[in-house]
Amino acid sequence: MDKQEVIDLLSSKMKLIRVEKGYTQDKMAEVLGISKKTLVQIEKGRIQANWTQVVALCALFRDSEIIESVLGDSPLEVVETIAHDEIDVPKGKTLGGKVWWKEIKRIGPFRLQQNLISKHYRILDVHNDRWYSSFDKEEALRRLEELAQAAKM
Repeated sequence: MDKQEVIDLLSSKMKLIRVEKGYTQDKMAEVLGISKKTLVQIEKGRIQANWTQVVALCALFRDSEIIESVLGDSPLEVVETIAHDEIDVPKGKTLGGKVWWKEIKRIGPFRLQQNLISKHYRILDVHNDRWYSSFDKEEALRRLEELAQAAKM
């Protein structure tokens, strides 16, 4: 998944997200910091949201079931991973991947998972804390090995 795919997916779901939250077009436009005219154009499929608008949508509506179902789990994790190419610092508690994730490999206290929808990878520890995210499988496997080695010391 890349920026354009996320823009395509979420632009086409903007009206559903607005309706899910019970917002009028005026309120949704205000929250996103765009004009009502722009929102209407996006909702009618005449234009697409831009990356900044999509990131704002993911941040401000991160609890949206529609966004989660489109991106697979945490919207912020997906856009953050895309924006930075990878995340290589512990980022806090997750739910452990019971719904949107499949386990790829486990070494010691760490496990590599892949998101079933966005296809990005992440490494979790035994406490379900996220240590790493990337769309690059080889890099994720390499980082899993490094973290497992460091845990042995």
